[in-house]
Amino acid sequence: MKEKILGVLYGMSIGDAMGMPPELWSRKRIIEKYGTITDFLDGDPENEISYQYVRGNFTDDTSQAITILDSLIETDFVPDSSSIARHILDWAKRENAFENNILGPTSKITLELFEKGQDAKEYSDQALSNGAAMRIPPIGTLFLSSQARELCDYVRKISTITHSSDITLTGACMVAMAVASALEKEDRDQMIEDVLSIEDYAMTLGASTVSASIGTRVRYGVELAHKYSDDRDRFLAELYNMFGAGVNTVDSVPCAIAIAYYCFGDVHSTALACANLGGDTDTIGAMACAISGGVHGVNDIPEEDIMLIREVNQIDFSAYAEHLDKKRGIVL
Repeated sequence: MKEKILGVLYGMSIGDAMGMPPELWSRKRIIEKYGTITDFLDGDPENEISYQYVRGNFTDDTSQAITILDSLIETDFVPDSSSIARHILDWAKRENAFENNILGPTSKITLELFEKGQDAKEYSDQALSNGAAMRIPPIGTLFLSSQARELCDYVRKISTITHSSDITLTGACMVAMAVASALEKEDRDQMIEDVLSIEDYAMTLGASTVSASIGTRVRYGVELAHKYSDDRDRFLAELYNMFGAGVNTVDSVPCAIAIAYYCFGDVHSTALACANLGGDTDTIGAMACAISGGVHGVNDIPEEDIMLIREVNQIDFSAYAEHLDKKRGIVL
């Protein structure tokens, strides 16, 4: 199972890095600037976020996922919200994340309040953005798909320091469940069934918000995947036109799950699809490619993609995969 967990971790970072250059640009602007993205690229000098990065760099999506794992390893995988917040804050300060516009809107304000010793629940309860979902993929490797409620409860404990609304927790739970299902069952239709099965319970875990249903959007994304199975560009255009693919959980999570379904098990193709989608391309890429990476594992990912991630980011996920593998199925 370690090789499949490595597939999730490297998949997440590959999707993040491939989607980094056009992050938060419209689909129209991406097409005008790049035509079609066909490989990893340096951050774009015209992009107010990605200009800081070079080819193969992953962004805050993967970095925050790593900080959460560091916290969990310290606490023997018993979630401690204060520890998680401290780890994310330490990373943010090292990377000048507040000054460099790297943090998402909800994480920024809730972490600032945490540092001041103030209660951020007023803001985390109103959260709509995808910060909880973007950093959750590795948590899906800890659970069997049959441990649905346990998975959701664990995701809630990890996420509420910054995101405690019903829609943001549900999005994070769905991404984690997609990873768990893909890792275990290697069946894209079963993955969708498992993801949809947890929506009702997950929506009870956070403060109520006004939002569309993620599940309804996932179902429509699957319909588009079938309708345009032989036309990737049309599939991406329709997905973007319907959901917008922005930073809100209800927009980005259905896009990520639909693209993972469309390219199931092929990390490189999944990463390219996400990069060309438009919108929150790095976050959607991180979530979708983590799911795809879990299907066949690290050995099915192009070696040159893995080496680029390792060399540019000075990272080796082997130790993280070992910790996750040891706890798989027994973290409750």
